[in-house]
Amino acid sequence: MADLLWDDVRCLFDPDLMGALPDVRVPHCSVDDWLAVLDLVEARGWTCRYSEGETVLPVPRAETVPARPADAECPDLRVWPTPDVLAIFRFKDDEVIDFDVDLRELQGQERLDVFCGFLREIGRCLGKPVLMDPEGYHGRPVLGFDVGADRVVLPAGRPDA
Repeated sequence: MADLLWDDVRCLFDPDLMGALPDVRVPHCSVDDWLAVLDLVEARGWTCRYSEGETVLPVPRAETVPARPADAECPDLRVWPTPDVLAIFRFKDDEVIDFDVDLRELQGQERLDVFCGFLREIGRCLGKPVLMDPEGYHGRPVLGFDVGADRVVLPAGRPDA
């Protein structure tokens, strides 16, 4: 059974309403959590590409990424859980794992299921919630992986939840 039904959440995936690149985050993390995500990407065999600026490099150990000089380019890790769905992890902060997805790639039930599965994998791996905020509205999640429910849900208190 699907975590969410497309007809119930399609408005949350409208790039004109939500911004094309919502912010997805896992708060209260550590370098160990980053390492677990890198291990998860490898274990699942997801296609990925690590880069610093325009330079593509081998994926580093997580503990070396936050130790970068302050003036260094922000590294990113592009992960494709399927060939047509991309998540871009940004190594800005070792206390928050954050990544972007493109809502234009997440249209319809099949793509929604891929996205929810990706959030579940990360949330289960870390034992932490994975939250999606509209682009530019940090701290106002519209959906997320709930650890206790072990699925992606709409936040409590939403009229459509």
